[in-house]
Amino acid sequence: MMTRIKRTVLTLMLMLMTTAMQQTAAQKLFTLEDLNFGGTNFHSFRPQNLFLTWWGDRLMYQDAEETGFYDAKTGKKSTTLRVSDLGEGWHSAMNATYPYADKTLVLLNNGKERVLYDWKKKQVAWRQPAANESEAHWNKVSRAVAFVRDNQLWVTTAEGESRQLTTDGSREIVYGQAVHRNEFGIMEGIFWAPDGMSFAFYRMDQSMVTDYPQVDISARTAEYQPDKYPMAGMTSHLVTIGIYDLKTKQIHYLKAGDPTDRYFTNIAWSPDAQSIYLFELNRKQNDCRLAVYDAPTGEKKGEIYRETSDKYVEPLHPIVFLPWDHKLFLMQSQKDGYNHLYIYNVEGKEVKQLTQGEHVVMQFYGFNEKKRTVIVATNEDHPLQRNLFAISVNDGGCTNLDNGRGVHRAILSPSGEWMVDKYSEPDVALNINLVNTANAKTTRLLTAADPWKEKGYSVPLFEMGSVKAADGVTDLYYRMVKPADFDPARKYPTIVYVYGGPHAHNVEASWHYYSRSWETYMAQKGYIVFILDNRGSENRGRDFEQVTFHRLGQEEMKDQMKGVEFLRSLPYVDTERMGVHGWSYGGYMTISLMTHYPDVFKVGVAGGPVIDWKWYEVMYGERYMGTPQDNPEGYAQTSLLSQAKNLKGRLQIIIGYNDSTVVPQHALSFLNACTEEGTQPDFFAYPGEEHNMMGHKSVHLHERITQYFEDYLK
Repeated sequence: MMTRIKRTVLTLMLMLMTTAMQQTAAQKLFTLEDLNFGGTNFHSFRPQNLFLTWWGDRLMYQDAEETGFYDAKTGKKSTTLRVSDLGEGWHSAMNATYPYADKTLVLLNNGKERVLYDWKKKQVAWRQPAANESEAHWNKVSRAVAFVRDNQLWVTTAEGESRQLTTDGSREIVYGQAVHRNEFGIMEGIFWAPDGMSFAFYRMDQSMVTDYPQVDISARTAEYQPDKYPMAGMTSHLVTIGIYDLKTKQIHYLKAGDPTDRYFTNIAWSPDAQSIYLFELNRKQNDCRLAVYDAPTGEKKGEIYRETSDKYVEPLHPIVFLPWDHKLFLMQSQKDGYNHLYIYNVEGKEVKQLTQGEHVVMQFYGFNEKKRTVIVATNEDHPLQRNLFAISVNDGGCTNLDNGRGVHRAILSPSGEWMVDKYSEPDVALNINLVNTANAKTTRLLTAADPWKEKGYSVPLFEMGSVKAADGVTDLYYRMVKPADFDPARKYPTIVYVYGGPHAHNVEASWHYYSRSWETYMAQKGYIVFILDNRGSENRGRDFEQVTFHRLGQEEMKDQMKGVEFLRSLPYVDTERMGVHGWSYGGYMTISLMTHYPDVFKVGVAGGPVIDWKWYEVMYGERYMGTPQDNPEGYAQTSLLSQAKNLKGRLQIIIGYNDSTVVPQHALSFLNACTEEGTQPDFFAYPGEEHNMMGHKSVHLHERITQYFEDYLK
């Protein structure tokens, strides 16, 4: 029999072991393999998700091995197709789509062939070759696919007949791809007509554009592998728009005139497939016109809308015709200071402004034709939120379709009567709802657990607040990430993470306030990380973004220093140990801050940094800076070459050795300037990588960034 003393000792030991186990569980720490998107464990630390699509108004799921119905009431799945049903060569159903609401057909592509599988008959109903296609665009009406192969434009008909449509395609003559370096919202280069009998396509002649001399070191002897890279103020490419007719098997081009120093963007077909609409922009990007062309002949019918600016106009969205009235279309514009929706008729007369106010329409999803509403996402409720609304085209009435909090993204059914709402909030990892867009009634499909807390990891503190911009009026929003065991009586080394450029933001009301996982890693190591969206970033209106015009980096630095001023007011921020880090535009901002405020920042890591805007590409660079010829003072003021002499702290510059976005000339020229001035930055390059490190190299990159701060800031 166990004595009382032995029992007492054993009880105490068990209690101590339990306490130790609880403490160990509470103190589990992340690695970069857990947090970084290239990490081996990354996916197990992401919130549970559902991959959903629509078959008409029926909700369907997409999994790796099968696809089928999803019952919103019970959450049960009913399989329509297992990948194994298709035989060898098929490995995933994640790309499954349901193009016909009235047919039991699912469309799949395995890279070798494209099939329509009839799940009711359990057999392949139609197949089409799909090997060696790039930029492929399939049309559900004609079942033809237009694509690029070996630089040439091709089409394969529904019957499987493939035709080569061009012969002069090359790295200099580019067909069927996005042009103007993906600016102006251009993400593709092939545009099918609604009837599926013709398609428009881009042809880009860049033979006159200067080559940037990239080098491929993977060969036995390194080989010259140039990129076409039109730099600001230099000769740009020429773009024309062709139309291919499946019936006549002929190509003709829109008669748009001389394409020199012009941009053609946001191509849209009329519902009857007889007209093509596009925005045409001058090289200065301050004069934008909506032009109409006769599709069968290519003749220009006219210009029905014009928008000018003393800075720049930036068309990013094609017009969209109202499904119930083809004489009216929806257009997006910032002409009143914020991106809003307008209804115009085909003569170019403004019928009404559909949305208005000091907020932006962030995305147009589609129409509920039955209710005659437009489904959109806006930040009307708060600048950091993204909420879903149904806007009545008749009277402008607005119905909120979500909970009024957080950041929401929709997957709208073809009729627009239903949508999947995927959203998160600062303390909500991911929820998914099914929403009736007519009455906003909601059914919960998924409440995802917080995988970090669920696994017992030590989670940092995520906070959000605001400071005034350098103008003393504008509210700027920040995120602060603190160690999990934060003690306000201590002083912490603090890193400012910065991007700061247009068309991006770093702070929003999503999970952890949109925090990057590297911030968690650094907080875990005892740092405070601070992120501020300065003027010049997105989603705050035209004037907020355009304040940087012709002087990139200057107002942004002033705003970032207002953030630093706020940090200095906090007793727990060690102002003697402040660092800064950013990538791309953020790399530019990092070096700008390090050299303009050398006594503030002790350590910096600049990734893929712009150094001088004269080496950046035409479309983006000239929109914000003009040309070096027209704005020499602005280019001189914003160049960091003249700032190399001011470098005082420890700076590491990291680039992809084959970066085609911010070419290596930027970083190398700054290094050269530093050698001439006697300053000492550090440098690291990733051979074969472009602007961002892909795959597991991203883990290596973030470990390198971390170690630099560990070595010199801590």
